[in-house]
Amino acid sequence: MSLFGDGLDRAVQGAFTRPIPKSAGAQMRYLVKQLKGTRAVAGLLGISQRTVERYVKDQIRRPRTDLAQRLENAVRARWQPRIRAQARRQAATSTGLVLDTRARFGFTAAPGTTDDARIRHLTLALPPHHAARLFDAQDQGAGEQQLRVLAAEALGEVYFRDGGRRAAGLEVEFTDIEHVEFDL
Repeated sequence: MSLFGDGLDRAVQGAFTRPIPKSAGAQMRYLVKQLKGTRAVAGLLGISQRTVERYVKDQIRRPRTDLAQRLENAVRARWQPRIRAQARRQAATSTGLVLDTRARFGFTAAPGTTDDARIRHLTLALPPHHAARLFDAQDQGAGEQQLRVLAAEALGEVYFRDGGRRAAGLEVEFTDIEHVEFDL
């Protein structure tokens, strides 16, 4: 489970204009249409091609719990790609992201200042260039640690350094994350 990658995906999914299909048959038909065949869907979900065909014809209506979750995740990942791209583009160019987190923040600074880490709950609006960096890194396959570093840099600039008006040279450490949520 990826806190940052999944959080960015959930934020973009908030821009969907229609809900994903509810029934297993409708979800399966959507995937068959997107992947252009039952064999590809079967390979994606780890089930037989014949089982996919049965779902498409509504001969099977209720999938097992684990299959239902995989099916919903697969549909959600492909649902409304143009709206998803538009929301990402808008966040990266004009609106930015809102980051809500509760984590331990520590920092290294000039001698004589405090560098004790403590748990803080922050809700901050990140400027568009930070949103663009996070989305670009996610598109390039950045791991959880890289996304965490980018988020720490963004929090350091926006919250601790206040856009360069104070605490120059402050490096933020972002650890013991209890929760992270992104919003557009």
